Amino acid sequence: MRQKIVWLACGLVVSGLITPALALYDSVGEEGIYADLLQAPPLNLTGRKIAIGQVEIGRPGKFGFDKAVAWNPAISLAGLFYRDTPAKPNTYVDNHANMVASVMVSQDKKLRGVAPAAKLYSGAVGNLKRGGQPEECLTSQHVALQNSGDVRAINFSFGESLQRDGRVDAKLDGNALLTQCIDWSARVHDVLYVIAGNQGKGGIPIPTDQYNGITTAYTAKREGQFAKVDFANLSALPEGTGRRLIKREINMGQRRAVSLVAPGNKILLYDLKGKVVEVSGTSFAAPHITASVALLQEFGDRQLRQHQANWSIDSRRHEVMRVVLLNSADKIKDPGNGLLLGMMKTTVDKHNRTWLDSDAYSNPKIPLDIQMGTGHLNVFRAYQQFSGGQWHPDKPVPFKGWDYNQVSAGTYNDYVLEQPLKENSYVSITLAWDRLVELNDANGNNLYDVGETFHDRGLNNLDIYLMPVDGGDVNQSICRSTSDVDSIEHIFCPVHKGGRYKIRVQYRQQVNEKTQPYALAWWTVPNK
Repeated sequence: MRQKIVWLACGLVVSGLITPALALYDSVGEEGIYADLLQAPPLNLTGRKIAIGQVEIGRPGKFGFDKAVAWNPAISLAGLFYRDTPAKPNTYVDNHANMVASVMVSQDKKLRGVAPAAKLYSGAVGNLKRGGQPEECLTSQHVALQNSGDVRAINFSFGESLQRDGRVDAKLDGNALLTQCIDWSARVHDVLYVIAGNQGKGGIPIPTDQYNGITTAYTAKREGQFAKVDFANLSALPEGTGRRLIKREINMGQRRAVSLVAPGNKILLYDLKGKVVEVSGTSFAAPHITASVALLQEFGDRQLRQHQANWSIDSRRHEVMRVVLLNSADKIKDPGNGLLLGMMKTTVDKHNRTWLDSDAYSNPKIPLDIQMGTGHLNVFRAYQQFSGGQWHPDKPVPFKGWDYNQVSAGTYNDYVLEQPLKENSYVSITLAWDRLVELNDANGNNLYDVGETFHDRGLNNLDIYLMPVDGGDVNQSICRSTSDVDSIEHIFCPVHKGGRYKIRVQYRQQVNEKTQPYALAWWTVPNK
């Protein structure tokens, strides 16, 4: 049987049947996230052998297995589940889930997905009258354990209502069971969760208040490119006539929810009957990001097989994927001189303001713009960022790279850039680490079981600084990101004076463990 779940889909808008076109490919290609540059020779990255996941109320249909699938869609599904059991034919088949899967793994020649060769495992939660957040957590865990526990990213294109949350006066404070479950699973199963940011009517924001993954808003085309945050996104400061509604959709306190934006307006996809429909919403932005992880991970595993220098299994870490995607996002189009890091488009918010107009640019306590996070997904630039390789702070590092490391409370790690930076160039630096959520494992089986709960042990406080190479005091830094509430720090700033610099990762305040793992990505312009 098919369940009616449109009210839970994140901003799904269907415009009806239209003539087949290439709008999905537009969003995948150079009008959107530039994945076509990775799919084409010589890189030929399509997500081969990389497992990704999907959790929704329903699931995609499979030809020959489900009667609702009236044609043979070019979607390769590695596994279909109902919660923590194999799916049964003709149960919980859903159009929305099917279209979300198409964005990720469609092999259709006209409407090709981001990672057509990736292995997609899809879990359906089922009828919410007989379940809720516990069953959604159980389904998420089951998907994360597929492929021998090697699933690199999981897509969430649905949300839970605060009205259905059992807490008294429930708020977006990170403490809903499903939100805690996602942060626990991200750390324990080492998987990057990509969450569709809610928009529309304020009713389905959980788990957009997670810490350890990526929450997305969606963009519409502007002058032929997906570059403008769509008006349907309600990610904004709680002001004006919609103040009460907006307050229900944003995180408590100063912490920002949206960390990255991706295409989601007027995307053309096949429905279960093989008809092309036009859809909009964060439901379709999120899978662009999730499948981008598959492309990057295929490249990373290729580097491992070839025993490339400055490469390790750390490349598979969810924190590394997080900083690579966020640090390479498009903010301001480079004029051609490379000073803006070769960015390929200018991203604007609903009021046509750029990242340079945001409080995130001017206030070191705010790492993310409230509407666009760090900017627009560009998976080709993410590949460039990732291909810079892993570099540790024990010796000078190149102008672009990443690291997965750890720092002890009250100490810091300095990454000395081996080349001087060019005057009036920009730098982009992103730091990410996990909130520590633990399972209250009543039966000791190391698995979440319905009825169990989680314990939030809080978030240690890390900061990043860009400092002169001979500087010893952080007050000498020319740029900094020092949020008190986020699990991410992000710097995007100009270097007005050329010279030698270093990046400092500082463990400022201990809340739980004395040693904190983190991922760091940086991109600068050397004065060659």
